[in-house]
Amino acid sequence: MMVYETEDDLVVIDCGVLFPSVDQPGIDYIIPDVTYLTARRHKIRGIVLTHGHEDHLGALPYVLPQLDVPVFGTRFTLALLESRLGEHKELRPDLRLIQDHAPFKVGGLTVTAIPVAHSIPDAVALAIDTPAGVILHTGDFKVDDHPRDGRMTDKQALSRLGDAGIVALFSDSTNAGVPGHTTSEAVVATTLATLVASAPHRVVVSAFSSNIHRLQSVVEASEAAGRKVVAVGRSMQQNTQLALERGYLKARFGAFVELDQAQALRRDRITVLASGTQGEPMSALSRLAAGEHGQLQLEPGDRVILSSRKIPGNERAIGTLVNHLYRLGVEVLDDHTPGVHASGHACADEQREMLALCRPRFFVPVHGEYRHLVRHAALARDSGVDAARICIVEDGQPVELWGQGADIRLVRGAAVQSGHVFVDGKGVGDVGEIVLRDRRVLAETGMVLCVVILREDGTLVGGPDIVTRGVVHVDANQELLGRATEAVRKVLGDPGDCRDAANCAEKIRQTLRRFFRRELDRRPLILPVVMSM
Repeated sequence: MMVYETEDDLVVIDCGVLFPSVDQPGIDYIIPDVTYLTARRHKIRGIVLTHGHEDHLGALPYVLPQLDVPVFGTRFTLALLESRLGEHKELRPDLRLIQDHAPFKVGGLTVTAIPVAHSIPDAVALAIDTPAGVILHTGDFKVDDHPRDGRMTDKQALSRLGDAGIVALFSDSTNAGVPGHTTSEAVVATTLATLVASAPHRVVVSAFSSNIHRLQSVVEASEAAGRKVVAVGRSMQQNTQLALERGYLKARFGAFVELDQAQALRRDRITVLASGTQGEPMSALSRLAAGEHGQLQLEPGDRVILSSRKIPGNERAIGTLVNHLYRLGVEVLDDHTPGVHASGHACADEQREMLALCRPRFFVPVHGEYRHLVRHAALARDSGVDAARICIVEDGQPVELWGQGADIRLVRGAAVQSGHVFVDGKGVGDVGEIVLRDRRVLAETGMVLCVVILREDGTLVGGPDIVTRGVVHVDANQELLGRATEAVRKVLGDPGDCRDAANCAEKIRQTLRRFFRRELDRRPLILPVVMSM
């Protein structure tokens, strides 16, 4: 999420989710902290989306109820958003369609969408006309001269903006450390056509379901090889259906079949489009790999093509998935196979080209981890941008443009509140670091529950009863747990010290903490329960 703000207006660019890491157990999504925006709700004029990926629009169902402003986007982006909001029937947002090159007003700001190539249809960069001058926000982009849909990054439009003067460029940094140029989708299409045609039996292709260009290549390869296509997995079924209905995915009549129809066909006449390229536990591909799909079983000699990159943090899950596939005797081809995947993010040569087209006065690398921002800044310096006019910022750190024309300057503003809000089930923001720390302790060292019943004078009349989970096997460690019980009974021997329940609970906690550290060198979560009668 980016915010561009003037004295009178505020426009939000994108509103995406992060996905949890392994040290955030139980979390479904991570969304932006919008405290800064809710305090300025009166001047927010709208949310403008650059494209339809989850990390750019996935937080809208949680943020829109707090902001209630119009949402602007291209046709396919809004179609994906409507599908996403279908799970939130209570939301009735004001969705406004934008067209390539057609300026539109967002409050007092004028915004123009510039087509860019990416791994999803209808992605745009945004030229924002502000009192300080024109700012260009690239969104996610690549420079592909042979995109599947013919919609290239519009270099001429970018060059015209550069000629007129761009005061600041905010540019995607994801692949700043990758030299050269990204592979074209046309190359991937050729590779997939060869791999599908040469497969002796069933072919399974797993790709991001929003990468309609990639799905188009799979459909065309299958049609050429005389294969029918079946989509498995909820997101894959939803997105292929949406893309077919809106005309973004083209297929001959009868090219797609339902799963029950596919079961009646020979293995060498089927291509499966499966969701779950990142090894998600309940995804279609993971269930196929584990032999638990129910309606479809992989067999020795089948070919599985993982046509995607490994998102950092998912390597272990993907490795487990691939191991399961090999156990089934199938052939696995992944992004190590040349031409199987192409990134949607510009590599170093394309980022240099963007800088050359735009020729900005100031440059701010965005969208990437800190190392990516630093590498992009270095690339800009090597491309001729004055180091004094490059600013690397992290979340919550504003940059401010003051003045106009030749007198304009860029400075760092005072930090604002930002950060992460955790979504867990129906709870939004009710899980914080303290709860996550307890979950990590439970996962790593287990839990000990100790229940005691006391009279009002502090005399012990029931317990201590100790229950453990994830610490030791209870049946095999009765002697150990007996000694733990005795240690608690001993510390509660003086009724005068146990009249206060909180004081008694703390005594139990400290006693058991010392006991398990001494006996097992473990630090389980201790939960004392003190009941009075």
